[in-house]
Amino acid sequence: MSSHLLSVDSLSRDHVNHLMRVAKRMEPFACRRQVTRVLEGAVLGNLFFEASTRTRVSFNAAFCRLGGSVCDTTGFTFSSMAKGESLYDTSRVMSGYCDAIVMRHPDQGSVAEFAAATHVPVINGGDGPGEHPSQALLDFYTIDKEFAHLGKSLAGAHVLLTGDLKHGRTVHSLIKLLSLYDEMRISLVSPPGLEMPTPLIDLVTSRGHRVEQRESLAGDFSDLDVVYTTRIQKERFTQEMSENFAGVSEDFTVNRAFLDSRCNATTIVMHPLPRDSRPGANDLDVDLNGDSRLAIFRQTDNGIPVRMAIFATLLGVEELVERDARPVRWFVPARVGVDDPEF
Repeated sequence: MSSHLLSVDSLSRDHVNHLMRVAKRMEPFACRRQVTRVLEGAVLGNLFFEASTRTRVSFNAAFCRLGGSVCDTTGFTFSSMAKGESLYDTSRVMSGYCDAIVMRHPDQGSVAEFAAATHVPVINGGDGPGEHPSQALLDFYTIDKEFAHLGKSLAGAHVLLTGDLKHGRTVHSLIKLLSLYDEMRISLVSPPGLEMPTPLIDLVTSRGHRVEQRESLAGDFSDLDVVYTTRIQKERFTQEMSENFAGVSEDFTVNRAFLDSRCNATTIVMHPLPRDSRPGANDLDVDLNGDSRLAIFRQTDNGIPVRMAIFATLLGVEELVERDARPVRWFVPARVGVDDPEF
């Protein structure tokens, strides 16, 4: 892995496997059983020029769990970049303050441009409709853990990606990451005009995977292992797209009826969040709350050990994390959410 994490393209299968092993070692710290201070004194700079809650806080928590501290910057209106400062200048200035930087920006390629100006590790927290590599890594970690629990193998798995596949940077990164592994079947279902970009489909098929595009969620998905659904990103629509999207049916909603009638008892349901819970949103329905197949909160929890692994690897402390580990001293609930199993 390079000194930055900007795209899944920079990762090999060996890199991913190594990060998964390090993430596994981070679980006692992520689950609040142990404390480590290996990054004590280090400062993370969070530059989020697009709204974020989960990703920003997850990165913050991961860095703090390693003993570091965080400088948070969100929004664009009052930043120096709104005054005309270049990405180059901003990168150099922030690099003088921070030991690692996580950046989210609405323009595809902007994070790579920012990273080109610094030797301080930069992590792409999402660049418009481009990529979200750390999300893909935590998604893969989740699939691997869920499959291990179910006694399944990734080889030959059937994965469904549905929702906004055109603008969904999470699925762009995930499909590329999955393509690094043994042959599997990937189904793509999206509303008209929101299909997965053709170059990504071509890449995955060139690596020996079977990709099929369907027009709706109707039909047989009884051999489905994973359904990964994404929010319709109307904020990225042009006016013409907004007009064309009006009146799209709810055939693209993942709900209990879809899971019970067309899938199977071990199909796991994933979503990068946030999900749009409003009626007619063509997203993941709340009627699956409490269902053991719903993995979305296990998925978000997995973001902490995976992002800890990313920081530990980029900053070269992965072999030092456990040296000063000690038990936590505060109260930790046996379960975080009311529907969760025990840690």
